[in-house]
Amino acid sequence: MKSWTDYLWFQTKKRQEFINITDRVEEAVIKSGVKEGLCLVNAMHITASVFINDDEQGLHHDFSAWLERLAPYSPRSYQHNLSGETNADAHLKRTIMGREVVIAITNGKLDLGPWEQIFYGEFDGQRRKRVLIKIIGE
Repeated sequence: MKSWTDYLWFQTKKRQEFINITDRVEEAVIKSGVKEGLCLVNAMHITASVFINDDEQGLHHDFSAWLERLAPYSPRSYQHNLSGETNADAHLKRTIMGREVVIAITNGKLDLGPWEQIFYGEFDGQRRKRVLIKIIGE
């Protein structure tokens, strides 16, 4: 069995962003040489997310609005922020959107469904953060 590890690095300009990383994950699969296996894509920071969904701007706007209703940015409203942080909402948003995805690799390609794309979700941006890509298989 083969194993391949790669990292993607991000430093967003905005506090909250959704970045399509499908092409970069596909490049890692090709570099790995794995033809049949699994690909884990994992946000390595507790205020960021990796998820799969459609790459449609209206949907991204809806995600942002929905998340803001569920966990609004409000530095004075959360116990966590009493520690000197102002990012409790980002921790909650990450929990809602998920930490990682696992995608099957079939015939050397990501086995995604129609319209499925992989996204990095940033909820407390403007700092350098990374995403792990771990590929295993034959």
